[in-house]
Amino acid sequence: MAIDWAHAVPSILAAFLASLVEFIEALTIVLAVGAVRGWRGALGGSGLALLVLLALVAVLGPALVRIPLDLVQLGLGTLLLMFGMRWLRKAVLRAAGVIPLHDEAAAYAKTTAALRGGLAPSWRPEWARGWDRVAVATSFKITMIEGIEVVFIVIAVGAAGRGLLVPASLGALAALLLVVALGLVLHKPVATVPENTLKFVVGVLLCAFGTFWVGEGIGLAWPGADWSLLLLNGGFLAAALVSLKQCRVTR
Repeated sequence: MAIDWAHAVPSILAAFLASLVEFIEALTIVLAVGAVRGWRGALGGSGLALLVLLALVAVLGPALVRIPLDLVQLGLGTLLLMFGMRWLRKAVLRAAGVIPLHDEAAAYAKTTAALRGGLAPSWRPEWARGWDRVAVATSFKITMIEGIEVVFIVIAVGAAGRGLLVPASLGALAALLLVVALGLVLHKPVATVPENTLKFVVGVLLCAFGTFWVGEGIGLAWPGADWSLLLLNGGFLAAALVSLKQCRVTR
C-alpha cells in the first residue's frame, strides 16, 4: 500500500512525541534497576516486554484493516481524544503549580532506594549468578506499562487512516532508539528533558487528531480537509493556555 507522506508526517510527529514521553519514564526505572540489581536482569526484562509489545502491534494492527474505516476512525479517534485530554489536563495542572511536576531524578532515587533495600547479600559476580527475578520483573513491568500506552497510541494514530500504521510505527521506533541512545550515553535519568512541556504538546496533538478522526468517523466534512488539523491544534492550544491562566489565578 502506497504511503502519502504529506499526510504521514503529522502521524509520525504525534507518535514520536507521545512515545518519547513514555519511553523516558520507562528508561528512568530501567536505569535504576540496572545500577542496583545488575544490567543483565534489567535489559532482559525490558527486552522481553518489547517482544510482547511488538507482537501486540503485529496482531492488532493488521486486524484493524478488516474493520470498516469509519468505525476504526470513530473508535480510535475517541481513544486518542481520551489519552490527549488526560495528558493535557495533567500538563496544565502541573504548569499551573496545582500538582507537582514529574521529577525523573526523584523517581530514579526512589526506585534505587527501594531496590537496594531488597538486595540479597551476595558477593558473587553478575555472570556467576542466575537471573535476578526482581530486576527482570521490575524492568518488564515498567516497560509493559509505558509500552502498552505507546502501542495503543501508535495503532490509533496509524489505523485511523489507510497506510498510516507504518509511519506511526516509525515515529515510535525513532523515539525508542533516541531514548536507548540517551540511556547508553548518560547512564542516568534524562532529567533535563522538559517532560511536562512535551506532555503539553502531545496532549494538544492527540486531542486534535482524536477530534478530527471522530468527525471523520461520523461522516463530518471538515472544511479544508486535512488542513483543518491546524485549526484544531490551534483551538486546543488556545483552550489549554486559557485553562492554564485560569488555574494560576484560582490557585
